[in-house]
Amino acid sequence: MDFSHNPKTLDYISRIRAFMDENVYPIEDKLYAEIHADNPDGNWKQWRLHPEIVRLKKLAKEQGLWNLFLPDEKLAQGLSTLEYAPLAEETGRVIFAPEIFNCNAPDTGNMEVLYHFGNKEQQEQWLTPLLEGTIRSVFGMTEPDVASSDATNMAATITVDGDELVLNGKKWWTTGLGHPNAKVMIFMGLSNPENDKHSQHSMVIVPLDAPGIEIKRMLSAYGDYDAPSGHGEIHLNNVRVPMSNLLVGLGKGFAIAQGRLGPGRIHHCMRAIGGAEKCLELGIKRGLSRTAFGKPLIELGGNKERIAKARMLIEQSRLLTLQAAWKIDNLGVKHAMVDISAIKVVVPNMLQEVVDIALQLHGGAGMCSDFPIARFAAAARSLRLADGPDEVHMAMVSRLELKKYRK
Repeated sequence: MDFSHNPKTLDYISRIRAFMDENVYPIEDKLYAEIHADNPDGNWKQWRLHPEIVRLKKLAKEQGLWNLFLPDEKLAQGLSTLEYAPLAEETGRVIFAPEIFNCNAPDTGNMEVLYHFGNKEQQEQWLTPLLEGTIRSVFGMTEPDVASSDATNMAATITVDGDELVLNGKKWWTTGLGHPNAKVMIFMGLSNPENDKHSQHSMVIVPLDAPGIEIKRMLSAYGDYDAPSGHGEIHLNNVRVPMSNLLVGLGKGFAIAQGRLGPGRIHHCMRAIGGAEKCLELGIKRGLSRTAFGKPLIELGGNKERIAKARMLIEQSRLLTLQAAWKIDNLGVKHAMVDISAIKVVVPNMLQEVVDIALQLHGGAGMCSDFPIARFAAAARSLRLADGPDEVHMAMVSRLELKKYRK
């Protein structure tokens, strides 16, 4: 396996870093303060996208730093999973930065679904505006009334009625639902209960203005509503959409999900590695610049050993993630399942530990909004649940490992 960056990737890394240095880092703290001032509570109906984000998105598009994740030279930049991975790391150093490059979750995953599994009409109606960045999307999977760690528990239903599909159910932690540009949801529900458990569910494209849709609320994560994107609870009451909104076919939901989650986990994990690098950098600078008990903080309480541990954890996490990316590109998602599940456990836990080291070095300052550390702390802990909790992925790794020895 060769994880070295080719000239194309190195060029993009250089351009992304220059863009971040010139346009993002100088306004990061000011922008977060203004976003919170503009969107102070959970009333998503009044949330707005900060004009500076709008400006930077336009600038990124003009510079060709747009849709970096999609391996299609006509629709995007044509980068492979492995080529895009270090770019995701660079953008992950600032939590709002991925949206500037139209590389933010859940839009990237939804665009990949539409790209790989949507028909021409579905792509023209929804993929094109998503790639252009004129709309945003959400993914309706997790539910409040069942243990969603087992996705086969899904209680939301999809019923065929002539040439229409009737949707009922509740979804929550639907990321991006509060965004003022959110226009469409990919909804997953139970459609074929008579089939085997992984062929019972389907995915359907649902416009968010369809009759019967009710956005109940935005959920706070560690006291933050994550405006202007939000994580919402949405109810569907006899929502009717045409059969043409069905993706692939009835009972194909889990097959689509398998294709969606592989590259998406690379994106999540590399962004998390970028966040860890940012926190480690902040922690080291703080430890070198502050003095307590007559010594620099970095010299006290085992801090140098913690810095060393953080560096080792980051490097291990990056190599494992790049290996998963290489396997996806060269062998296919099916042959990368151990790695894909492993990084989903390893990387968020690594980020959580590195964040904690940086936060401890900052003291009280690390818990407030003067630094981005608290935001990364919430992101790290949330990521250990998003796309399935640690235990589910460890069960997958152990199952595949044990399979080698069972006859």
